[in-house]
Amino acid sequence: MTTIPAADAGGPLRPQPASWRRYFSFSTDHKVIGVQYLVTAFLFFLIGGLFAMIVRAELLTPQLDIVDRSLYNGLFTIHGTIMIFLWIFPANVGLANYLVPLMIGARETAFPVLNALAFWLIPVIGILLLLSFFLPSGTAQAGWWSYPPVSIQNPSGHLINGEFVWLLAMVISGISSIMGAVNLVTTIVQMRAPGMTFFRMPIYVWTTLSAQLLQLFCLPALTGAAIMLLFDLSLGTDFFTPSKQGDPIIYQHLFWFYSHPAVYVMALPAFGVFSEVLPAFARKPLFGYKNVAISSMLICVISTTVWVHHMFASATPNWMRIVFMATSMLVAVPTGIKVFAWVATIWRGKLHFQTPMLFALGGVSMFLFAGITGVMLAAVPFDIHVNNTYFVVGHFHYVVFNTITMAIYAGIYYWFPKITGRMYSEGWGKLHFWLTLIGANLNFFPMHALGLQGMVRRIASYDPQYTGLNVVASVGAFLLGMSTLPFIANMVSSWLQGRKAPDNPWNATGLEWTTSSPPPSENFAEIPIVTSEPYGYGEQNRLVIDPLST
Repeated sequence: MTTIPAADAGGPLRPQPASWRRYFSFSTDHKVIGVQYLVTAFLFFLIGGLFAMIVRAELLTPQLDIVDRSLYNGLFTIHGTIMIFLWIFPANVGLANYLVPLMIGARETAFPVLNALAFWLIPVIGILLLLSFFLPSGTAQAGWWSYPPVSIQNPSGHLINGEFVWLLAMVISGISSIMGAVNLVTTIVQMRAPGMTFFRMPIYVWTTLSAQLLQLFCLPALTGAAIMLLFDLSLGTDFFTPSKQGDPIIYQHLFWFYSHPAVYVMALPAFGVFSEVLPAFARKPLFGYKNVAISSMLICVISTTVWVHHMFASATPNWMRIVFMATSMLVAVPTGIKVFAWVATIWRGKLHFQTPMLFALGGVSMFLFAGITGVMLAAVPFDIHVNNTYFVVGHFHYVVFNTITMAIYAGIYYWFPKITGRMYSEGWGKLHFWLTLIGANLNFFPMHALGLQGMVRRIASYDPQYTGLNVVASVGAFLLGMSTLPFIANMVSSWLQGRKAPDNPWNATGLEWTTSSPPPSENFAEIPIVTSEPYGYGEQNRLVIDPLST
């Protein structure tokens, strides 16, 4: 991307403060907030992963022999909640906070104070969820979907019980995410540098815009449903209470109207990471830039029309099943456009297999498998056959871990030199990748076979015929837990004493690579004027053959 400086009245650049204390302050610098999001999200990722390992340890044997059923239900409920609402969402927003202003040539986000407030609600959510384990009634046990009437039962009689705290945390999470979405959407629409038209934005910015538009449009449904459910539980209202003429199916509609698009809120930024990393390490422009950009918006639109496919087994009328089966399959078209573009980008490219590229290739390949099983689940007969089985669990984890978490890792490694001004260790990075790839597939692939054989999910004990595959899955889970150790060692040691990074170690395109590493407080000495297309698009799609720095 070619840029020229523009006259700017912003004054001289101030160097970015070096003190670590700024990461514990109420900073309004988008870069500090981005790091705060990433580090906080990763800490919760470790906690959620620990809960998953306890669950998998229980499932090593058919008998209930490690935790009681109540604690087991609480562990898998809070595990799912943490991994979605405190790991993937905040990690994606953290990357977007750091990168989007740099990518569009802005000095800051549109609403810095709102941005900071949105972040500081995240630790509050996590503390609430973790403290709920110490309540006399125990933590929430109704799953991260919290379906009534199970979620509005209160046998303990305590007003402040685990489900109450869970719903309160979800309401706060919804408010935080909406605040963050308002900030990011406004920033992208209103604060682009001169010459940065929509079709000159990097694909990562397109996918962030699409994901945050989904947050603005769909998230109020879930937040409102959580408030209504909270009222049913604590104030005796009857929105979803069957015994009082309430309708729990309405809750399912409100929940899934957001929670299926939420998959794309998580996945679209991952697609953006793939679209940045693959061209850089294939030394080629992204194939079909405009098609990939438009497909992001198509996913945004179509994903709002598929939520009922989660309810095929909930007394859904046949005509509705057919309609939503068609829309659920239709969303495969724009995602297929992206996959085709990624394959065409690396085809006959000058591939460099550094750690970000390995995680991107691993994530794309496993997304293909997740897409195949997703189309299978979109078909009414098959979905009903495997409903509530481990096949669904396996598919879901191939999306949220094997695709999205792999993309988050790819993004962290790719932009680590820009964020810290240091280079990470390739050896540790590649060890992290292979442990993650092997552990993830050992963990989640056997779940598909378990589901096809009839093993239902959310149980702590099971028929002994399922023991073998459960042992394999548990070994994979333990390996995944171990895989975080080289990542932590690499990130901490490299940030403290890694080799100093050049401004553009990957010879990549994009405005973020034109600044120093790490960027100064105001990002740019002068606001740039963008004069060409991203990724070399529009410049005869020439092959970039300059080698990567090592």
